[in-house]
Amino acid sequence: MSTPLTILTGASRGLGLALAQALLSRGHRVLAISRRVPALPPQPDGRLVHWAVDLAEPAPVAERLAAWLAAQDSQALASATLINNAAVVTTPAPLSAQQGGELAQALRVGLEAPLLLTAAFLRATAGWPLPRRVLLISSGLGRRAMAGQAPYCAAKAGLDHLARAVALEEAARPGGARIVSLAPGVIDTDMQQQLRGADPALFPERERFVALQSDGLLDTPAGAAAKVLRLLERADFGSQPVADVRD
Repeated sequence: MSTPLTILTGASRGLGLALAQALLSRGHRVLAISRRVPALPPQPDGRLVHWAVDLAEPAPVAERLAAWLAAQDSQALASATLINNAAVVTTPAPLSAQQGGELAQALRVGLEAPLLLTAAFLRATAGWPLPRRVLLISSGLGRRAMAGQAPYCAAKAGLDHLARAVALEEAARPGGARIVSLAPGVIDTDMQQQLRGADPALFPERERFVALQSDGLLDTPAGAAAKVLRLLERADFGSQPVADVRD
């Protein structure tokens, strides 16, 4: 019986870990890419593979992914999906107060890595006779600017426009892949803790994030993962390249 294959970045915590757990429970083969080993139980028949890599250096990871995909038997697969979930939140502060190394890392992990991995995935699977999907985990902050998080906003806005452009390219190809840049809602993750703990003098929207927690408005990673996968499995996935689970 053919098996769905999913490549997932940022799989060691938060939404990424919840997605990995849900995918494995649904019988997917999962290639998990993250710096830390995800807290997942061993899987039968090698259904879980983990690469401990740093996506701040994405070019070698993209080359490795292309080679790995080339070695797979597409006839044994029901579908192939790439979920670009990894991201970096810089210290909440005005851009002028942030350090160059931190800024570069945020853009490499949050935008350059998804671009290179998506390119590698599309090239390597172009001849596969099965549904192919790319899901970019974006954010409402890619569509609404916020002071104190310019790098994160820029990376997420870049994902949205990347999806729009690639959707046009793939629509022109027979059997082209479908791509969506998705805002997954406001989730109770390490990012939220970092924003709540920020210096209010440097991050004027801190109280907004404190209120989201105190008012019970944060989704759980598991709840958000279920919503993300429902959209991914819809027959019309990709009809709108930029989407929000709250729509």
